[in-house]
Amino acid sequence: MNRFIRSLFVLFVITLTWAGSAAAQVRLPQASPAAMLRQTVGLTDITVNYHAPSARGRQVFGSLVPYGELWRAGANEATLVTFQDELFLNNERVPAGTYSFFIFPQNDSLWHVVLNRDTTLWGLEGYNELDDVAYLEVKPTKTSDFKETMQFSFTDISTNKAKLNLAWENTMISLNIETDIEKKALENIDYALSNAADDDWYTWAQCAEYMLPRKEHHQKALQWINKSIAIKENFYNNWIKAKLYAYNKEFQMAASLSAKAMELGTVEPETYQTYAKQIETAYSEWKKRK
Repeated sequence: MNRFIRSLFVLFVITLTWAGSAAAQVRLPQASPAAMLRQTVGLTDITVNYHAPSARGRQVFGSLVPYGELWRAGANEATLVTFQDELFLNNERVPAGTYSFFIFPQNDSLWHVVLNRDTTLWGLEGYNELDDVAYLEVKPTKTSDFKETMQFSFTDISTNKAKLNLAWENTMISLNIETDIEKKALENIDYALSNAADDDWYTWAQCAEYMLPRKEHHQKALQWINKSIAIKENFYNNWIKAKLYAYNKEFQMAASLSAKAMELGTVEPETYQTYAKQIETAYSEWKKRK
């Protein structure tokens, strides 16, 4: 191998070595580490992905985060919020999807939360207000609990409501979340019954039981519980049917069905014991009523 070819070979080896070194990136701590928050509200999953900056002795709102300018509600790429289903934020309907989450702090007492459908943004770079899907008014509040690092949280969680909070320094904002739990539940019921196995008596009974306090659906519930009984009669589906009649003030039929549930309970005594007291108490009350 002559000197020229040898030199080219050495240069080629060095180039490959450098390329390999460049591809091997070292994972080091970030000034604003990534964070992810997930919460189920009703039947809807909500996820927030963000990078959390810290104050580090700086005044945050009105200085580090200026008033009158849009802010990415975090650091690095835009903060993203994902709603599994359509829901309401501060009484405004927001479709299911993933959105970039921005804050527009106008002054000490008036801010806006902006949701934007472009999820590829790095900070504000490329932001277009034509892609906004929500512009929500919020009122910042002062807190005694100092937050050195910006933090999202969920609080006041109930059956179909919650608050999504953003806190940093001594300031916090909250968004009221409300999900349409009934719509989602009915969709889940339709799917479950459409896909129930031929021997699956429990799904039909479970869906009928959910409808007990929903009188407008009682005709469907009666069909479903009868389907469950036709597949496999037991104390549990007779007990649900008894409660369905009791909700409609047909107490004699309810008493008769609860008596049958007690009789069938002897076939599976261990499972029946969980329900025994409420079934027997209801039977005693219903048989006295007309």
